[in-house]
Amino acid sequence: MVIELLKFQVPPEVRENYIQKDAEIWTTGLAKYPGFLGKEVWINPNDSTELIFIIRWATKEQWEAIPSEDLEMIEEKFTQAMGKSYPIVELAEYQVRKFPYS
Repeated sequence: MVIELLKFQVPPEVRENYIQKDAEIWTTGLAKYPGFLGKEVWINPNDSTELIFIIRWATKEQWEAIPSEDLEMIEEKFTQAMGKSYPIVELAEYQVRKFPYS
């Protein structure tokens, strides 16, 4: 499994709308592709502007197989719904490794 971590700075007054629109547009859009396993939204209790999205993919190859045109279309729809763009302030990728337990 591969984890995609995306961090955004979103004003507190639009945070709930941002999360709702993200679920409606981004999560629904990504869920159509093979390899999408799920998504979590983390809210930083010490910084009301910080949102972290954790997206789980079965493989990196499936994640990277999503056509860039499709991602651009989803982003455009999301930006229109929000009325502006909120750029990613940090992104990272992690591999999940499972170890056998004795």
